[in-house]
Amino acid sequence: MCNAYDDAVADTSRRPDLAAMLAPLLRELIAAEEPVLAAHSVSMWGYVVLVALDGSSMRTQAALAAAIGADKTRIIRDLDELQKHGLIERTPDPDDRRVRLLAITEAGRAVKNAVQQEIQRGEERWLSQLRADERRTFLRVLGRLSGGGKR
Repeated sequence: MCNAYDDAVADTSRRPDLAAMLAPLLRELIAAEEPVLAAHSVSMWGYVVLVALDGSSMRTQAALAAAIGADKTRIIRDLDELQKHGLIERTPDPDDRRVRLLAITEAGRAVKNAVQQEIQRGEERWLSQLRADERRTFLRVLGRLSGGGKR
């Protein structure tokens, strides 16, 4: 199925820039995620932290900040909130007592999983517009372009 938009995308002189195509979708996705996050009392950055810590070994605040593309001082408030709610632990680094190691707790993993499942159910609003083969290709290519979610 080909339409005028497909033709414009194929012709790079008429194709919108990537940011022009992705920004409206990203705004809609964020707007759809905000009520899910609020229902679980987690901020967007808090969720990003939980996702980054899940499945990883303990890491320092500096390493976490680098992994998620945030300034290490920027995430302090989010780390405080997550710790206050028992979603992460901060323990002194045995090699450097000035450094804190971060780890997700079982409660944090449960919240992260619940939020992620709800968000992914909501994403069906957009993904359902794609055929199964298009969906697989879209998700595979998006994962590759975004670094596979590993930052």
